[in-house]
Amino acid sequence: MLSLGFSLPHPSNNKLIITNKNQYNFRTNLAKVCSNNVNAAGDQLVTLPEGLKHVAVIMDGHRRWAKNKGLTVKQGHRAGGEKIQVLTRLCSQWGVKVLTVFAFSTENWARLKEEVDFLMKLFLELIGSQENLDEWTRDGRRVSFIGDKSILSKSLQKALAVMEERTKCNSGLHVIIAINYSGRHDILQATKSIASKVKNGNLTVKDIDQSLFEQELETHCTEFPEPDLLIRTSGEKRVSNFMLWQLAYTEFYFANKLFPDMEEADFMEALMSFKSRQRRYGGQNI
Repeated sequence: MLSLGFSLPHPSNNKLIITNKNQYNFRTNLAKVCSNNVNAAGDQLVTLPEGLKHVAVIMDGHRRWAKNKGLTVKQGHRAGGEKIQVLTRLCSQWGVKVLTVFAFSTENWARLKEEVDFLMKLFLELIGSQENLDEWTRDGRRVSFIGDKSILSKSLQKALAVMEERTKCNSGLHVIIAINYSGRHDILQATKSIASKVKNGNLTVKDIDQSLFEQELETHCTEFPEPDLLIRTSGEKRVSNFMLWQLAYTEFYFANKLFPDMEEADFMEALMSFKSRQRRYGGQNI
């Protein structure tokens, strides 16, 4: 088991502030979801389940969250963007090795143009922010982007490249952001790449195995490409074309809360659910 120390906010002021521009309250009550000890310095010790290295999240419910609060869809997406930053900081504090978030799927292009345009602008704002870049570099987080970036705007492509380059040597939490990503396309592009190498004589059919195939998937960028736990919010129970190969033996956690409503305790509850899972990979109990 992995024990990590961090300081919780004072009970009388337990609001988790994201930035000075934060518009929303994100409250926490970690004591409800896990057993904590306090060390001599007064820091809480949180014990994460053994074997939990890679957490993937399908963020769902931004539009419903906004509708429920009488806000615009844009405000819902902005609240979700802020919550991603909260989740990233928590995973970094808690010692998670890899966090993958599904930010935009290839199917999302079918949404209203106004909404899509706003999302692209929001991505550029968050990823191209010097403040965010400095924070992620300072905290040792590494960032990678997966998905077909070729149809994104040149300015967004440049911002993605700068973020990856500036953080590539960091050894802390590896954040993988899926933009214009499709699990089916990932498998298809890997297949085409292998077929091309066979055609050119760089590979033979006998060379093709699971390990080689996984090296052609976009998640080859990380040491732990297969998520141990997938969290999906808003009560939906499907994978929506996300990391179809990589999720073969992933444990699933479905939260009823909409993503912007997820609090620190909710994320910890999802992670702690991993304790009760028996990962047999098709074998027998030992």
